[in-house]
Amino acid sequence: MLGNSTADWRATRRAAATSDIVAAAWELAREHGLSGLSLRDLARRLGMAAPSLYSYVESKNALYDAMFADGYRAWLALEPPADGPDLRTVLRSGAEQFVEFSTQDPVRFMLLFQRTIPGFEPSPESWALAQQVYDRSFEPLRRWADLTQHDLDLVSACITGLISQQVANDPGGSRWVDLLDDAVDLLLPRIQSKATKPSPARGRTSRKEKP
Repeated sequence: MLGNSTADWRATRRAAATSDIVAAAWELAREHGLSGLSLRDLARRLGMAAPSLYSYVESKNALYDAMFADGYRAWLALEPPADGPDLRTVLRSGAEQFVEFSTQDPVRFMLLFQRTIPGFEPSPESWALAQQVYDRSFEPLRRWADLTQHDLDLVSACITGLISQQVANDPGGSRWVDLLDDAVDLLLPRIQSKATKPSPARGRTSRKEKP
């Protein structure tokens, strides 16, 4: 019994230390860029000896993997958009959440959604979190329309493209993300053509005929 308690305490302590390491790594990445992230600087930021840091993250790619997982857990912690009254609202709400999540932390966006680090591949466990986010993000649209993978790829490419342009060319501004409504309107006809759930009629009210 005592052995289990000790093991649980060690696991809890290790998880807390890893969380602190990842938080500090994000801070450094925002200051110096993802490629400029240094394990030596990270150990210095944490007040740790380098060998102690290596007992938690064995390599730089392992650190990127921990950050990758942390980023997707942050998405999963968000409240999903409420199901809207029509297909356009559903499409726009999901896209807007993606835009807000991405532009509030461009460094996180680069790691999660762009191949910024040469040679880095997320672990199967971290990639499973990414797949969970992907499935949850498109679930509302799939409740409205029978979409193919090509349809989902097109939506993803359009919205991610706006964010990429925004992050690369107007950081902190809104030049490209202001085009979100236009992008939604361009995508909508294709998605509506696959709709399985009719949108409610607008501007009509039912009333009984007077005798």
